[in-house]
Amino acid sequence: MQSISELAYLEKVLNAESWSATGGSWNNALERAFAELHGVKYAIAMNSGTATLHAALVALDVGPGDEVISPALTVIMDAAATVHAGATPVFADVDPYTFNLDPEDVQRKITPRTKAIIAVSLYGLPPDYDALQFGIPIIEDNAQCLLSTYKGRIAGSIGAMASYSFETSKHISCGEGGILITDNEALAVRARKLAGHGFKNLQAEEGRVRLDQDVFQNPHYKRHDTIGYNYRLSEFCAAVAMAQLENVSELLDARITSANLFLEAMAGCYYLIPQFIPEGYSHSYYTLGVLYHGADAIGVSWEDFRRAYIDNGGDGIYGAWSVPYQEPALSHLVCEPCPNAESIQPRLMQFKTNYKDMDLASMKADALAKTIEGFR
Repeated sequence: MQSISELAYLEKVLNAESWSATGGSWNNALERAFAELHGVKYAIAMNSGTATLHAALVALDVGPGDEVISPALTVIMDAAATVHAGATPVFADVDPYTFNLDPEDVQRKITPRTKAIIAVSLYGLPPDYDALQFGIPIIEDNAQCLLSTYKGRIAGSIGAMASYSFETSKHISCGEGGILITDNEALAVRARKLAGHGFKNLQAEEGRVRLDQDVFQNPHYKRHDTIGYNYRLSEFCAAVAMAQLENVSELLDARITSANLFLEAMAGCYYLIPQFIPEGYSHSYYTLGVLYHGADAIGVSWEDFRRAYIDNGGDGIYGAWSVPYQEPALSHLVCEPCPNAESIQPRLMQFKTNYKDMDLASMKADALAKTIEGFR
């Protein structure tokens, strides 16, 4: 259900002269607020988190002949953005407890062609950024992470650039959308131009191109100094995202509260092992990731446990995405196996956390407790 502020903001867009980021102001307002929230200088709103990843790679001059390291346990989009940039995806294995990038395996995968590292904050938990410092630019993929912290630093302010998603399941959502943040002005300009058809007057802090009508309407005006894509976010989506950003504390608290209800329900269950959170990290719980050992421990398959949970009133349990290089679309790649990722992926259980009604979340957690008790 949409909030009053979302509906009010949408009405303002409807009554405005421009519904496009090229002349409207909602994108600009969203970008400034998001950058300020994360303590960085620049933000560029786009139409998806995949677009922001692609723009970040191109801004870093990643192209044909280059390699980009990303985790072997994540969605395919990190590898897809690398392919979009003309580079080769290289997959590093993950830590068996945090499920995030294993810095030692990342170091083993670095070659003279490595141009960037995409570090995913899986489920909302940041990776070990200090251990990932190899003199190679890091792009933070924070599609599943919002306002988590790493050793006192907010996720999004650590890498060269940080990518976020506003897709429908994310902490902040406008259906489809994304945003890229950075402290580097040159990177911000490059990314914005790539996302905005290469208009020459685009700036690090400004995505509108029709501010001076006398200039823009002149027949002799040359508009483009770069070939870009159309990754712009509509003013309608920007307005919805802005309304949600203003309520970010409540949205985040709801996710964390929901996750804690499920963690309490599985406390003491030796075959459900939640994602490990190291000391000095905080977790924003896009979802609650749990490693299921029930097939060996109690003789109940992943599928049968999920079915029992649903029968007891649960919402269902989401399986993790396939290891990217095992997807048919990337089967042509010659990849070194990542045994941790391959072992973890089929055993992961992802529990929903985006409940707005905590009574409902509590009922679903109770269904999990009942399921565990039923197999005791």
